[in-house]
Amino acid sequence: MTFISRILGFLRDILIARIFGAGIATDAFFVAFRIPNLLRRLFAEGAFSQAFVPILAEYKNTRRPEETRALIDHITMLMGITLIIVTIIGIVSAPLIIYVSAPGFSADAEKFDLTVALLRITFPYILFISLVALAGSILNTYGKFNVPAITPALLNLSFIACALWLTPVFEPPILALAWAVFIGGLLQLAFQIPFLLHLRLLPRIRLKNPDTGAWRVIKLMGPAIFGVSVSQISMLINTIFASLLVTGSVSWLYYADRLMEFPAGLLGVALGTILLPSLAKHYSSNSTEEYSRLLDWGLRMTILLTLPAALALAFLAIPLITTLFHHGAFTEHDAWMTREALIAYSIGLPGIILVKVLAPGFYARQNIRTPVKIAIITLIATQLMNLVFIIPFQHAGLALAIGLGACINASLLYYQLRSHDIYQPQPGWLIFFLKIIAAVTIMGFVLWFTTGSSASWLMDSALTRTGRLSLIILAGASCYFAVLWLLGFRLRDFTKQQAI
Repeated sequence: MTFISRILGFLRDILIARIFGAGIATDAFFVAFRIPNLLRRLFAEGAFSQAFVPILAEYKNTRRPEETRALIDHITMLMGITLIIVTIIGIVSAPLIIYVSAPGFSADAEKFDLTVALLRITFPYILFISLVALAGSILNTYGKFNVPAITPALLNLSFIACALWLTPVFEPPILALAWAVFIGGLLQLAFQIPFLLHLRLLPRIRLKNPDTGAWRVIKLMGPAIFGVSVSQISMLINTIFASLLVTGSVSWLYYADRLMEFPAGLLGVALGTILLPSLAKHYSSNSTEEYSRLLDWGLRMTILLTLPAALALAFLAIPLITTLFHHGAFTEHDAWMTREALIAYSIGLPGIILVKVLAPGFYARQNIRTPVKIAIITLIATQLMNLVFIIPFQHAGLALAIGLGACINASLLYYQLRSHDIYQPQPGWLIFFLKIIAAVTIMGFVLWFTTGSSASWLMDSALTRTGRLSLIILAGASCYFAVLWLLGFRLRDFTKQQAI
């Protein structure tokens, strides 16, 4: 389901690149869209899910159904009121938000005013998507993983429809993308309601005081919000830096980030979504051995799939960018600039995905403080690297700092899991890792010899690029998994049931 959503996401980005390219309008939209996205991760997918899912799993496994319903009702009421207030404040104070988050735009009145107008349309997305995340947390806890996984596809469908049919209606045309965000948020929320009704868990309005479980969620959200906000502050600072660079820098980072987010979302989000409620279940039942085995399974799956993905992103940067984005308004210069950022991101891809697997090891135990402390260290390290890398590498330096910061984050999380005796590696890790390295190395040679020169990709037709890229990806993937099979790997060894 996540794969389907990501494919639709690529289609949406292909359309955006073809119609709008990388310039003033796209810089303005990506900043306006990034701000509610940052708040989404802060209120919804980040702090809220980390605090809510473990307690909801505890209620589901140890309390009466009526008590579980009461917890859901009270949390929804508190969250809804808070988000309505935040949304109103955001719309009213949009100029101030843009001035703080993208100060470089203030030098261009047209660019600044456009970004403000776009932000006022996109800001209600935080309200819709946070309620979507609430519904998704409930459905995931009850084992309905497919519904929240496919839900983001509706946002991508909204983008595609608005880009195709509403762009000629608006002036400036970029406003169509802002309304796509608004409509997509509504569609995602409406889609999940029937599934909550089926489980008889659709939240109801309760006016009496919240129960102790709701207050426990709020108490856990305090440090969780701080922890998640650290990473979001890092992204915000990167936006500030990018706004001070040449026009197009924000857009180049966005397109590179979208390519990096394909494996990060497909692997990291999917694994993290499954691990958090499963780990919370083992923790509530005091199954420490199963808890450690499940974490080990998540780490092996991450290494198995992330290392070849990172290498492929670096080796196939120009083929990917030209095939997907080098059409219409997206120029050859845009392709080369996006390539620089994508190669920088690929270095940190394993760390980015490992964080999504390692962090649930703490969240499922209702331990938010340790990841928060690590996030603060990561923020400081990332910003120091920004200062070092931005001058020689420009926008690519910002991407490199994010990637290396994620690697630091993952390393510290792993160290703390081991030192707290939460995770004990299962036997065979050295042999497993050496086999992965051997397969990745051979795959790298295959990609290197089949890719050809970058110049040829810039001159080829769209159809030729698509055919060449498909064959190269098929050859690389086939080679990688064939080598693993020859080295003794079998699919059944990596099923989740095998881990637990």
